[in-house]
Amino acid sequence: MEQRIIKKYPNRRLYDTELSKYVTLAHLRQLIHDGVEFKVTDSQSGKDITRSILIQIITEQEAGNEALFSTEMLTDLIRFYDETVHDVFQSYLDQSLQAFTQQQQVIQQSMEGLVGASAVKTMSDLAERNVELWMDMQKGFLEAAGLATGKSGSRKKPGE
Repeated sequence: MEQRIIKKYPNRRLYDTELSKYVTLAHLRQLIHDGVEFKVTDSQSGKDITRSILIQIITEQEAGNEALFSTEMLTDLIRFYDETVHDVFQSYLDQSLQAFTQQQQVIQQSMEGLVGASAVKTMSDLAERNVELWMDMQKGFLEAAGLATGKSGSRKKPGE
């Protein structure tokens, strides 16, 4: 499957070369939901600017009413850019998202074979296991990075 090319022009407009028309960030967000792979390039330099466009899409989503990240989570993300755990944290996020995606696939496959109340119970059980897995992974990462929080919620500093 070939990647769709989106060009960003100096006037900040995005042009979908497959559709031969200008598109919005909302359109690109829909492409992501539909599983369409795309690459955004600067129209003048040809440089790949996909990451910055994806960040813009996330920023737009976060500005809405249904934000995914809490203020504390965003603050921690910013801290991880400057700390020695940067690479470990990046790997942790990648693995966590992969595990979450795999669990979602298991849920979808299980739901296809079930009907009625048993489907709701199975979905509830899988969701609960998913949360437990996520919390265990998060706790292990924070402990390994020396950033685990105590019972009071205060962050432990390395060497404490």
